[in-house]
Amino acid sequence: MGPASRKIPIVAIATATGKAGVGIVRISGEDLKGLANAITNKTLEARTATLVQLHNQEKQLIDTCLAIYFPGPHSFTGEDVLELQCHGGPQLLDLVLQRCLQLGSALDLEIAEPGEFSLRAFLNGKIDLAQAEAIADLIDAQSHAAVMGAARSLQGAFSDEINELVEALTQLRILVESTLDFPEEEIEFLENAHAREQLSDIRERLHCLVSTATQGRILRDGIQLVLVGAPNVGKSSLLNCLAGEEIAIVTAVAGTTRDRVKESITLDGVPIHIIDTAGLRPTEDAVEAIGIERTWASIRAADVVAFIEAPDAQSAELGLQAAVMAALPTGCASLHLCNKADLVVERARRQELGLLHVSAKTGAGIPELKSAILNCVGWQAGQEDVLISRQRHIDCLLRAEAALNKASLFALEGNRALELFAEELRLAQEHLGQITGRLLPDDLLGKIFSQFCIGK
Repeated sequence: MGPASRKIPIVAIATATGKAGVGIVRISGEDLKGLANAITNKTLEARTATLVQLHNQEKQLIDTCLAIYFPGPHSFTGEDVLELQCHGGPQLLDLVLQRCLQLGSALDLEIAEPGEFSLRAFLNGKIDLAQAEAIADLIDAQSHAAVMGAARSLQGAFSDEINELVEALTQLRILVESTLDFPEEEIEFLENAHAREQLSDIRERLHCLVSTATQGRILRDGIQLVLVGAPNVGKSSLLNCLAGEEIAIVTAVAGTTRDRVKESITLDGVPIHIIDTAGLRPTEDAVEAIGIERTWASIRAADVVAFIEAPDAQSAELGLQAAVMAALPTGCASLHLCNKADLVVERARRQELGLLHVSAKTGAGIPELKSAILNCVGWQAGQEDVLISRQRHIDCLLRAEAALNKASLFALEGNRALELFAEELRLAQEHLGQITGRLLPDDLLGKIFSQFCIGK
């Protein structure tokens, strides 16, 4: 799907697959008044819910439903939109969809591609790209805090922050580039226009926004926590303890876990995706070897790796820990745990080694472990104004921050480096513009919307 979108009208079932009390079929396109009247066999008033009966080609009743007609541009997509609120049976909704396609064939009505309704809303200026992404994030939110953060982003709070920075950069660029246009005027630009002060203020605001966006990314995506260690150190018991139920099989036999076991929990509103893995050790067992390879794959994709050892850890485990630490991806945090703390006799001495002592059996140390998981990724508890953001947003913010850092260096060189100063300001502005879609490559735009569900 290209960013120019299709000009033909589109239709889709806008509610989730499965049985429900209500299901919605949505149509969007130009000049849909005639099609809306043909489908409902009534003349619909704008933005008024009307009880209608839908019939098939043989005049048989399909369903009695509510029809709402939204003339463009005062609709979600900016085009004419018809929504049919039917009973939520999958077969029934499919019949309604097929009937709409039959009656709309003269207009080349087609089934919408994923995200095409939101794409049309973006292209028609109803929402910007960050708001469009917030729609998908609101649907996919995994916690109450994530819902509230996505709702704020959808209302434009995140976009407003970006737009204010872009405007500040615009004003600064005007000052810089006007000086470049009139070099004969010997104006000490940086001092007279207070450019350094303006740049410093923009950098500070951007730095704060990076921090806020990082929190939003954690809230949206959660934390991938991988439990690793030698066999029989209590990884599966720890998973069960954190999850609060028996997710993984636990026995005294080393190597019981042969494949990854996944479970998600929520800590302080943050989704934690816990992965219990096969114990790392040399093995001749082909099945266990596959599980161990998957353990290493999980380590390479982790946000946090918790290396677990037993109280009687041997020197071989120290070498194993070094191998695990060497395999961590860039930016991955790590925790070092001593499980089965209820068996530790010389507890005080072992604490000097920097271990976090926990007991999956008694629950000792588990609250501290939960806090450590959040702390090691930089989560700041108690934030009520977090805005949901994506890694794409953070990458753009960091590139903009890097450009402004370079700009600050050129600013120190005075008028001699004004052209370089101006170029870095332009780059920073461009990176920020990509967040809201002002300056986004066409292929990336299509990729973003293709990840949406059909009907949005």
